[in-house]
Amino acid sequence: MPERIVFRFPEQGVSVTAELFDTDLAQKILGILPFEGRVNTWGKEIYFPIPVKSSITHPRDVVEKGDIAYWPDGACLCLFFGPTPASRNAQEIRPASPVEVVGKIEGDCTPLETIPSGSVVRVLRKEGSDA
Repeated sequence: MPERIVFRFPEQGVSVTAELFDTDLAQKILGILPFEGRVNTWGKEIYFPIPVKSSITHPRDVVEKGDIAYWPDGACLCLFFGPTPASRNAQEIRPASPVEVVGKIEGDCTPLETIPSGSVVRVLRKEGSDA
């Protein structure tokens, strides 16, 4: 069953809710929660290392706005909300190398544009008092 999670950026007062899909890789990610890290940005992508090492079974070269993906080359979780430096046009969202999509951000991704590199992110399950 899909699980809902929250990405909190306390320094900016930004939170976004997402759904993780019912996949083995998404279950591995759920297993490390709650988790805190520091983000990097690359165009309209936020990514941060997570303590999960995994291969990917459904690699994607292009993703959609709001996709959450695992990037095996950096053992990172990636939040995509627009074009990256690798994108070939203004509508395409292209990761640096293939990723596996593990979830989707719910609602508006625009607040993610305010998050600078080096910001803290907290990732936790969405439950009654946590969200």
